[in-house]
Amino acid sequence: MPPRRRRRGGSIPGSAMTAPPDPSRTPADHVVADQSAVFAFLADPATHGLSEPVTRIDTHGAAVFLAGPFAYKVKRAVFFPFMDFSTLEKRRAACAAEVEISGAGAPGLYLGVVPIVRTATGLALGGNGEAVEHAVKMRRFDTTLTLDKVAERDELAPDLVKALAAAVVAAHAAAPVLRGFDTASRLASYLADNTKEFAARPELFPPEDVARLARLSEDALARLTPLLKARSDAGFVRRCHGDMHLRNIVLLDGRPVLFDAIEFNDDIATCDVLYDLAFLLMDLWQEGLTKQANAVFNRYLWASDDAQIEGLKALPVFLSLRAAIRSKVEAAGFSHLAGEKRAQAEWRVRAEFAQALRFADVEAPPSKTVASISGTATWSIAGPRRPTLCAVGGLSGSGKSTWAANMAASFGLAPGAVIVRSDIERKRLFGVGETDRLPSAAYTPEAGERVYERLRTLARRVLATGYSVIVDAVHARPHERDAIEKVAQAAGARFYGWWLDAPEEELVRRVDARTGDASDADAAVVRHQLAYDLGDVRWHRTEFIDLARR
Repeated sequence: MPPRRRRRGGSIPGSAMTAPPDPSRTPADHVVADQSAVFAFLADPATHGLSEPVTRIDTHGAAVFLAGPFAYKVKRAVFFPFMDFSTLEKRRAACAAEVEISGAGAPGLYLGVVPIVRTATGLALGGNGEAVEHAVKMRRFDTTLTLDKVAERDELAPDLVKALAAAVVAAHAAAPVLRGFDTASRLASYLADNTKEFAARPELFPPEDVARLARLSEDALARLTPLLKARSDAGFVRRCHGDMHLRNIVLLDGRPVLFDAIEFNDDIATCDVLYDLAFLLMDLWQEGLTKQANAVFNRYLWASDDAQIEGLKALPVFLSLRAAIRSKVEAAGFSHLAGEKRAQAEWRVRAEFAQALRFADVEAPPSKTVASISGTATWSIAGPRRPTLCAVGGLSGSGKSTWAANMAASFGLAPGAVIVRSDIERKRLFGVGETDRLPSAAYTPEAGERVYERLRTLARRVLATGYSVIVDAVHARPHERDAIEKVAQAAGARFYGWWLDAPEEELVRRVDARTGDASDADAAVVRHQLAYDLGDVRWHRTEFIDLARR
């Protein structure tokens, strides 16, 4: 990664005082100073006037002490090529930057920077004396409500995933734009640093796999350079969160809040918005939460400009780099682990590295992909990897959107297929919110043709990126079904067509039970649709059974 170069606040704090440590002399754990006395002081309940124990949380870059209603976060005295906390002044400046940057998106959570000072009687938290360290003071929150813990409890419900995607969209909308940023060169520097550090630890990272990952990633970046430049010129590069994974998102008052953004290097936090999103998608995918990853992915696209679609060409290498960097950084933090925790961390790092390789190898065929659409029916895709267009049709209430959400993560490149849904695209065409009800004028045959043409256009654009797509619409008329098949044929994509049936009473029950959904269909619409002449439905027909409701 590139050397530290802050654009915020003028000169680099401390640069005139102390030269960066010589990397050749930096310990393997990257620690450059002894902070044990400070850590012992903050871990002592008496420091905080408490009788109960203080909880300590360690990461590669910080030590956090949870004491009563507050938390104190101390930057570790470490030097990495990408993160320099080697001097007291640099650590103080990083604390101040964290309060400024992360505090803006999490009002009330960040309370300021507190010095740890040396007095005649010992260390003290604030007050007069020589500052020997600094800490970010935060309002303590329930650590069981960070999204990694929520996910461990299997509580990332659809409504929470929807709110999570909205939080990311809002953060990117508020982030400052930086046009002309050389994304390809920056990512190439990350890749070179990854390869160097992987090569230094062959016991963790097999050399042949390191070389293969480097080759795949270098080829991808060379191919994508014009696209990345165009995205930068179009405003898709911003000063982002930079570290947006599940552990850095917490539920406050029931809503997901991003915190602990990259504060130590604006160059790292400045990136393509899809690269920022890729960290969250990678984290969800790595944890086996593929359905949630796909839902965040699709909701982000639904709320974004159509031009984001072309950016999907870069998403596999973005995901791969995020997984590779995580494995490298976590490996660098082994120094404060021992025993079973060390063994678990080593297993996780190897798994993350292997996932980075899988993300990067977009040409590798899936050995087999099988997805269930009901209690009995299954389908599979095997053979050479190429994009797939899956069209799903059926009357309102037949389960198309639930089926699509269940299926999308099951095929195509990670994080699964793009869902193009008629209900969403109709609302976008008419410029209203997802759950705003449209007037009858939005449901004329002419309006319907506009919607179906938009679905086909979006499907073409998605397939051109190498990603697969699910087109979710009623598809009641034969020419609508024929037209979507021709999109797949023209793109050289696989095509699968599914028609979902359900009894009238079940259709009505489902539409009546909907809340907070994009569809405006009600029982009257269902009964009107039941009179349609569907013609010859050649797609696979089945009754969708939502097993989640059983």
